[in-house]
Amino acid sequence: MTLRSTSRTRLGNNGSAGPSGPADPLLSVRDLTVRYGAAVTALDNVSLDVAPGSITAVLGGNGAGKTTLMRAISGTLSRHTGSVLGGDIRFAGTSLLPLATEKRTKAGVVQVPEGRRVFGRLTVTENLRVGRFGSTGGSRAGDLDHVFELFPALAERRKQRAALLSGGEQQMLAIGRALMASPKLLLLDEPTLGLAPLIIDQIVELLGRIRDEGTTLLLVEQNAGVALDLADTAYVFTIGTVALSGPAEALRSDDRVRRLYLGEVDETVANERSNS
Repeated sequence: MTLRSTSRTRLGNNGSAGPSGPADPLLSVRDLTVRYGAAVTALDNVSLDVAPGSITAVLGGNGAGKTTLMRAISGTLSRHTGSVLGGDIRFAGTSLLPLATEKRTKAGVVQVPEGRRVFGRLTVTENLRVGRFGSTGGSRAGDLDHVFELFPALAERRKQRAALLSGGEQQMLAIGRALMASPKLLLLDEPTLGLAPLIIDQIVELLGRIRDEGTTLLLVEQNAGVALDLADTAYVFTIGTVALSGPAEALRSDDRVRRLYLGEVDETVANERSNS
């Protein structure tokens, strides 16, 4: 399969094209241009789709525009002197651009920010209950008992202050707090950053389960191997533009991705280097 920045794979509710035809994207970003201050263009005519019931990954190095994309979707750009200069972001057919952050959350777009940002002085249970503030959702995903079912480690520490949790437990708490808002689309910014491999495996398994229970995921990751193993579809960002996109499995086998993001070197190239 040929990969190119203009490819757009539209998937069904289970992540594949169904017999009744492709589903409309839950999230559609079209020709999005974002600038910080007066001069720094962070995203330049970026377009991508997120199919309902899927996991979509956005890959790229530092400064590629991944976090800017998340801020634009969640509505937090203005907190970082950023603004949308052009394009649109549509969620379930409605533009998000006129909506404040809290209204986007009520609509079902909820973000787990980079760095976890749990409330250290509050207990685990108190942190989770914060996630319900302003939410109008009522699905099982927003139920406290269900979050504890998903994250048994949090259930064991429900009365413990969040500041005393390990890094992995704090990441679980941040995800659990977001689930309390009953999201339709869960945005995850670097969910495995700084975590040990064993904890990363646990987070990946949990994210797969969350998707299987009906929540659509869009995640930003520098760990390309993890992202491509987990995702259905992936986009590779380079300096604020989409360089590659397509099914995650196809991107994993693409030589450019293997070389630049997976740390793999073609055997022929390796032999040439060893003989030089």
